[in-house]
Amino acid sequence: MSKAALNQVSWDQFNGLGAIEKAPYFVENGRSYHALVAQQFSRPMLEDLCSLATDVRRIAKTRDGSRFLQSQLFDKHAMLYFAQPSTRTYLSFYSACQIVGLQTMNVRDSSTSSEVKGESPEDSVRTFSSYADLIIMRHPAGGFAERIAWMLSNTSRPVPVVNAGSGKDQHPTQALLDIYTLARSFEKTGGIDGKKIAFVGDLKRGRTVRSLAWLLTHYEGVKAYFVAPPELQIGEDILKQLDAAGMPYEITADFEKVIPEVDAIYMTRIQDEWDVDNESSRIDTSKFYFTKDHLSVLKKDAVIMHPLPRRKEIDPAVDSDPRAVYWRQVRNGMWIRAALILSIFGCDDAVRTYYKEHK
Repeated sequence: MSKAALNQVSWDQFNGLGAIEKAPYFVENGRSYHALVAQQFSRPMLEDLCSLATDVRRIAKTRDGSRFLQSQLFDKHAMLYFAQPSTRTYLSFYSACQIVGLQTMNVRDSSTSSEVKGESPEDSVRTFSSYADLIIMRHPAGGFAERIAWMLSNTSRPVPVVNAGSGKDQHPTQALLDIYTLARSFEKTGGIDGKKIAFVGDLKRGRTVRSLAWLLTHYEGVKAYFVAPPELQIGEDILKQLDAAGMPYEITADFEKVIPEVDAIYMTRIQDEWDVDNESSRIDTSKFYFTKDHLSVLKKDAVIMHPLPRRKEIDPAVDSDPRAVYWRQVRNGMWIRAALILSIFGCDDAVRTYYKEHK
């Protein structure tokens, strides 16, 4: 389905679709045009992006290589519209844009835009699209990035939209960097296929978990463990998707039992920014912290991940262990997002050719 397909469907019709049904509207000729939901990425697309990210990382090690990468999109502009607080995602995208030569503009707080004068968020983004060739956006309203993509596709100047975090439902580019981190971590042990992966913490409201859990359905023999207090356990909508995909999983509150069984532990913080009446403070999460003592029972080739920021759920004493890869995750995000941007603009083949000729 081409990018023009969003011109051929009403918003009510499109909005009534599930994420899997929406996904083809965001893909053109095997590449993402918009990057909005995890469900739009097939395994071949994931493998291509991971391979491209590694090529970009290697090319960027030389001055000539960096100049080549910056020449790819020097004539394009990106708007970074972040209506929610962000450190890693914002800086990662900003750095990725610099790597590929994109000139950037940003609004990091809607209170600094004309929204304080009563302008709708839709009109604000429509204004951004007059100046930008790519819109990278984070917004507290779930599905807002999808609405913007549909809206811009029905204007005289459609531009690609990248979802940098949408409410409590999606964070597709975080899932991409998580897949890239897992793939790199398991290069010598058969890749992601066949691995056991535990998700720990606030799974009910953690959009990173929701997106990554879906991407893992593309890999053979993966089993997920959802480890959380009952009040913060993974949502039924995600479990239904995993059931439909045939991916096995286990629901448990016994973190101690799971630690020695799994190949990767994906820790998360309490998402209390979504609290109503401070309910998170009444939930005991101390049994879901990873401590230095847990290192002795963790597999020797396992990895510990975290989308960050963290609070008490990982002891800083764990940081020096080689199995703690969450700081590598941060840097991997820059490379995979650079790869995604290059792919959106159709520059991936040129980058692969350059790498083959200069490695």
